[in-house]
Amino acid sequence: MILVRNLRLEPGEEPELLRQKAAKKLRVAPKRIADFKLVKKSLDARRKGDIHYNCSAALALKGDEARLLERDRSGDVGPYAPPVYAIPHVEAAQRPLVVGFGPAGMFAALVLAKAGARPLVLERGLDAVSRQAAVEAFRSGGKLDPECNSLFGEGGAGTFSDGKLNTGIHDPRLHWVLEQFAAHGAPESVLYDAKPHIGTDILIHVVQSFRRSILELGGEVRFSARLERLKIENGVLTGALVSQGGELLELPCRQLILAAGHSARDLMRTLYEQGIPMERKPFSMGLRIEHRQADIDLAQYGRPRGELPPADYSLHVHLPGGGSAYTFCMCPGGEVFASASEEGGVVTNGMSRSDRAGENANAALLVGLEPEDFPGEGPLAGMVWQREIEQRAFAYGGGDYRAPAQLAGDFLAHRPSAGPGSVAPSYRPGVVWGELRQVLPERICSVLERALPELDKKLRGFAAPDAVLTAPETRSSSPVRILRGPDLCSPAAAGLYPCGEGAGYAGGISSAAVDGMRCAEAVLKALM
Repeated sequence: MILVRNLRLEPGEEPELLRQKAAKKLRVAPKRIADFKLVKKSLDARRKGDIHYNCSAALALKGDEARLLERDRSGDVGPYAPPVYAIPHVEAAQRPLVVGFGPAGMFAALVLAKAGARPLVLERGLDAVSRQAAVEAFRSGGKLDPECNSLFGEGGAGTFSDGKLNTGIHDPRLHWVLEQFAAHGAPESVLYDAKPHIGTDILIHVVQSFRRSILELGGEVRFSARLERLKIENGVLTGALVSQGGELLELPCRQLILAAGHSARDLMRTLYEQGIPMERKPFSMGLRIEHRQADIDLAQYGRPRGELPPADYSLHVHLPGGGSAYTFCMCPGGEVFASASEEGGVVTNGMSRSDRAGENANAALLVGLEPEDFPGEGPLAGMVWQREIEQRAFAYGGGDYRAPAQLAGDFLAHRPSAGPGSVAPSYRPGVVWGELRQVLPERICSVLERALPELDKKLRGFAAPDAVLTAPETRSSSPVRILRGPDLCSPAAAGLYPCGEGAGYAGGISSAAVDGMRCAEAVLKALM
């Protein structure tokens, strides 16, 4: 096959036109193209008067492809070979366990199941349908379920987010990750969009499809099954104690992939007390910033978006004298989402549906934190700090999970806010207006105060006086790393594979999925 790059597609043009444009670039008749598929599509909005899509396509020609490749002088044409991910088959005498059914655990289990290893998945939360009902009840003012919420349950934390699949890592496994999402119900566009996303409304169904595939391949998924403790003998994993249905079960196992997510704090403390080596790792905290989507469109496109997609942004700044801030998990047409997993704490996140049709845009505005910034002692100090901030926000909000909020103009002027301006906050069950410096640490507030005007220079209106700041955003990533060796096992427990975002080895859906695959590969190697 042949890869053709730099195919231009105007906003509003049908993708089918790319076949003709590729033929023209190759100087062949369109009828010579026997097979054609879009492999990359990215929006180029660098020049507001010339916004267009830049595309790459793979195609098969009738006739001599090698000769055509030899005559090309543009640099836009080359050979194409689709990536292939091969999974070996194994015979496992004992089923490997996978703890957690977020992206890392889901992909680890899928690889193991396809290999014939019949994995047993333990998920402390509920299935996606039951989980969605619990989350919506909480956002409507109901009680928080600490075992099933927007962070615990089928699909993990990513299910109630934007479902973004783009990542900063470069790993050949990523193509297979996207293929599997598409095969399980995600839109085909995830295979070629430069910034692929799914949306919570579709992800709810996708994660159930992954579960069905694992079951059909001989795996098992147990919900409301929480890992309580490991059994380790002479530095070797021998079993797991699991609570389910009011009983404490002992499950024998020699391989356990620990993909419990970045919010399984109770489990993290238990493992630390069991002597599993951990260390502090850098992470970030801050708040959510919210604007009207129409204003972001105008700032990015120089005009109302029309046929263009809702505009996004990605901003960062390194400040003179130290400190850095950046935006993360930007949700065009989305909403600020209540994401508490512990009683007595407020946590914010961002979410959007597949159409990104909401009135507001929001993003995390985070401050980079190093281990030496954490108060307290020991590897769990960052986790303790997170909880303290979340509990402070809960108390400030009145004790009913309303989130503290302030207008950006008031934050910069050091005065409390009494209500919204032109941007209506989207957080449910609601916000309490006031002064965020009473909630967030001075270390974070001082950086944000200096960063907001600098970021406004990069995106006009970012620090608009009536932009809404909602706090806190504490769970962007794990502040703890569970150590593992070259074999991906814990040095204190052969057979224990710390995995994914919660273990400190990923940051987002795609990178977590890739790490799940890597750990599954390590398990398969041990089983051979």
